Amino acid sequence: MTVNRQKFPPCFGNLETVFPLGEAGLRQTPESCMVCVYKTECLRKAMAEKGGIAVREEMVDRAYESGTVGFFERWSRKKALAARKQQSKKEN
Repeated sequence: MTVNRQKFPPCFGNLETVFPLGEAGLRQTPESCMVCVYKTECLRKAMAEKGGIAVREEMVDRAYESGTVGFFERWSRKKALAARKQQSKKEN
């Protein structure tokens, strides 16, 4: 029986490669990733790992600073992210 395994590029799932911080302090996918056929799956894998929690915390903080999220919503989201971070530490 043969197993169908895909050969992913070496950057696959590396958050700092596929979703780095830009000059303005915002994350964006580089142009080199836009042509890759694995870009969506790669970004999902990168965001599902430990670094993805930090990116989500950045997003919550930016939303709070811009006024689109209130104090209690920010607190609730940060608490949920902290719980996920603790859970991922226990699994590793």
